[in-house]
Amino acid sequence: MLTRRHFVMTTAALFSAPIAGAVHASTWPTEAQKDTWDAQVTPAEYDPATSNPWGLHPRFLPVRVEANPGLVPGDIHVDAVARYLYHIEEGGTAMRYGAAIGRGNLYEPGTYTIRRKVAWPHWTPTQAMIAREPEKYGRYADGGMEPGPGNALGSRALYLYVGNRDTYLRIHGTPAPRSIGTRASSGCVRMVMAHINGLYDQVDTGVMARLYPAEDSVTASS
Repeated sequence: MLTRRHFVMTTAALFSAPIAGAVHASTWPTEAQKDTWDAQVTPAEYDPATSNPWGLHPRFLPVRVEANPGLVPGDIHVDAVARYLYHIEEGGTAMRYGAAIGRGNLYEPGTYTIRRKVAWPHWTPTQAMIAREPEKYGRYADGGMEPGPGNALGSRALYLYVGNRDTYLRIHGTPAPRSIGTRASSGCVRMVMAHINGLYDQVDTGVMARLYPAEDSVTASS
């Protein structure tokens, strides 16, 4: 496991330039509908480093940081203690985003592979979620939830696998942006929709996503 000195040291410079569950539902949005929804979840005159209509703590806004040698460009690392997601870039830098993680023992640290990515995905709760909270998830058991700004996976989803097995864990947007920085989900890693929209196009399928234990910090504290 990577340690604090092997991971990322933050810098003071903000990154201010714009960053260029099972599917059972029967319909998919058109490209025009996706563009409309993207506009709805993106603040006017959006600047990743400063736009904050969600009232997040400033440390959860996207920022470019310096990465220590040895980290593979393209990979994702999630610091569950600080609630940060890092996307490692070429040239020794990383983009850092605020995130929310799973509640209690629902969070599953480990090393995963991103084998699928979907813009404006459908969502169906797992059987475990339905059994745990039937009043909340039972109504979605058959048809799932159609894509849109209110969908539980939000605007983008990165699907985490172990080998060829879908873990049903995702890195995804959330319609509850005020949950960023907390333990709120049923196991997935949540991001602000405007933030994951910027990350999504930079992430290739086949890269690693490492989710660190919630009790072990792996990054600098700032």
